[in-house]
Amino acid sequence: MSWLTMARWPAIAVGIAIGLLECLTFLLLDKPIGCSSAFARTSGLIEKAIRGNSVVEKPYYRLFPPVIDWEWVFVAGIPFGAFLSALSSGNFRIEWVPSLWAAIFGTGVFRRLAAALAGGFFVGLGSRWAGGCTSGHGISGCLQLALSSWLASAAFFAGGILSAILLFSLTGG
Repeated sequence: MSWLTMARWPAIAVGIAIGLLECLTFLLLDKPIGCSSAFARTSGLIEKAIRGNSVVEKPYYRLFPPVIDWEWVFVAGIPFGAFLSALSSGNFRIEWVPSLWAAIFGTGVFRRLAAALAGGFFVGLGSRWAGGCTSGHGISGCLQLALSSWLASAAFFAGGILSAILLFSLTGG
């Protein structure tokens, strides 16, 4: 069980594990793995707590009811699993500004948090606009041979490559 204490698992092992998890999810729940719908449900849960049950009558929340379901628990488990992994590998530390960010952009916490918030907003917006997130399209949709997911995944990679080129050309990296 020494693999549990590794800082980084081999990519092939992680890929196989995700594939097996996807098969298990389809087998037991008849649903694909995805994350972005859980965030949409969370916004509905927050609105429901403030405004009451009238929220469930909105057309959007008829499609994505504001409830805590298996996907919501799955997404909530991601930071918990990351914490356990960092703890078991001996790499756990609280770090507001990662060293790579500090080397390129400086040590300002506000700038780092603002960038993370903006990035999270745009990822959320894009995933809702695209009808799914990278895990929904890249893993589940591609597994089902959905053309839209293959196109979305190609766009994810192209956008990531262009962003990295732009980011590192602007910073002299």
